[in-house]
Amino acid sequence: MYSVKEMFYTLQGEGAQAGRPAVFCRFAGCNLWSGREQDRSSAICDFCDTDFVGTDGQNGGKFATAQALAEATLALWPDPAQGTPYLVCTGGEPALQLDTALIEAFKAVGFEIAVETNGTKPLPEGIDWICLSPKANTDLVLSAGQELKLVYPQLLAPPERFTSLAFEHFYLQPLDGPDAAAHLRLCVQYCLDHPQWKLSLQTHKILGID
Repeated sequence: MYSVKEMFYTLQGEGAQAGRPAVFCRFAGCNLWSGREQDRSSAICDFCDTDFVGTDGQNGGKFATAQALAEATLALWPDPAQGTPYLVCTGGEPALQLDTALIEAFKAVGFEIAVETNGTKPLPEGIDWICLSPKANTDLVLSAGQELKLVYPQLLAPPERFTSLAFEHFYLQPLDGPDAAAHLRLCVQYCLDHPQWKLSLQTHKILGID
């Protein structure tokens, strides 16, 4: 049984794949925060801006089999004849539910598969694009992939902690909230001073799309 908060078709808004059409499958649940506001102050990740509680979102629900979920996600792709369907598995923390059966089912219907993960849980084989977004006060079990995207600043997660990991792209993304403008300036300056890092903006928020 797979629990999905929501699924939708949009443009990827962040990182190296920004602007690419994608089906997003947002899994319910996370191991770093319950998703309840009353628990935010004690959460390992206390700045999350995503609703991943329950299965009541757009196209959300519980799916009894991997095939059922794969077919439901593919139905959101507008035209399989136009390019390889691209799927982003996100959350919450998708690694709590992603398993080999689900990756195989997604592949069987033709998806190129990306995942956005906090890196504290192992991932099954077969994922095409791994985006790691590390959080302070966590132990990573993931040390390689395509993209590392660090929300910045995090006092206990400085960028230099991650520069030796085996990723192709390193991004800093400004921490949202009331100090977002100041955080953006910090990110810009850090990238200028440390050109291994590139700036990632949440363009979906700028454009006003999902």
